Formats: sequence, C-alpha cells, structure tokens
Amino acid sequence: MARVHPEFAYQSRELEGQIEGVLGDPPDRKNYQRMVDALVSEYTNGDGLDDVNLMSFALVDRIRFLDPKGLVREASDYEGDDPERVFAMAACDGEDGAAMYESVTRAHPELARKAIITAFLYKHPNRWEDDDQSLDQLAEGDEGDDEEEQGFASDDFTQMFDQEGDNQ
Repeated sequence: MARVHPEFAYQSRELEGQIEGVLGDPPDRKNYQRMVDALVSEYTNGDGLDDVNLMSFALVDRIRFLDPKGLVREASDYEGDDPERVFAMAACDGEDGAAMYESVTRAHPELARKAIITAFLYKHPNRWEDDDQSLDQLAEGDEGDDEEEQGFASDDFTQMFDQEGDNQ
C-alpha cells in the first residue's frame, strides 16, 4: 500500500464526514442529490467555493478514474507540479459532469488537481494508507521516561514543602 501526503489523507476523511453529514441518519438521498446538483451547477458555471472538499463532493459521483496507480503516485505530493497529468487520469460522465470537469480544470487547475485526488482516495481507501498518528503508534519505541518525569519528586523538591524539616 502506498503512503499518501497527510493533507490528502485529511481531506479524504473530511470528504467522508461531509458526505455522511449531508446524507444524515437515516440517509436522505434526495437531500444528498440536491446538494450534489447544486455544487455541480456552481462549478459548471465557473462559480463555487475555492474549497477542495466541496469540489471533491461535486466530482465524487460523476468521476471515473482512468489511471488509479498514477493517482496514488500523485497523492504523495500535495502541491504537485503538473495538474494536466492528473486531469488525464480521470474523466466525468454525463453532460453535466463533463461540463463541470472541463470548467474546474480550466478555471481552478491546482484546486481541481487536489479535488480529483481527494475524490479518488475517498472512493478507494484500500489503495492507500495514512501515517498512523494513534497514541499507540506514537509511543512505539519509547523507552519510557526517567524516574523524575514519572511522578517521583526529588528530595530537594520535597524538602521545600516539608515543614518539619525546616524546624530541625
């Protein structure tokens, strides 16, 4: 499994949260579709917010990935240097999808590159892994703290508060 840039991993998790939030519990597919249609319309018209996740949200149901291995490679670098290379690795179906894809890649190339990769990572979580930032992983290899840092106070410190020691 390939490691992706931490920002792409974060954006993918954020996209998942946004989609789940719009769907709701129980899932409201009509509300979800209204949201997607509104985003597609905004981005097709050249409007839309300058936001990776919202653009990914607009793309996620219409996009088709032509070069998954290439997209995984591109996901290792968040900034990237050639958005056109990523644009060739995906396409959108349907009249509105194709129009939106053409519009976002022309008007917002850097943002569109990130949104395409984010949508890919969201749809294919089994192709990549995130850096493990769990407490268990962060503690791995830690030999532990020395005695003073584990809550044992030094004699000098405890004598500061020992009133009986002052009187002797």
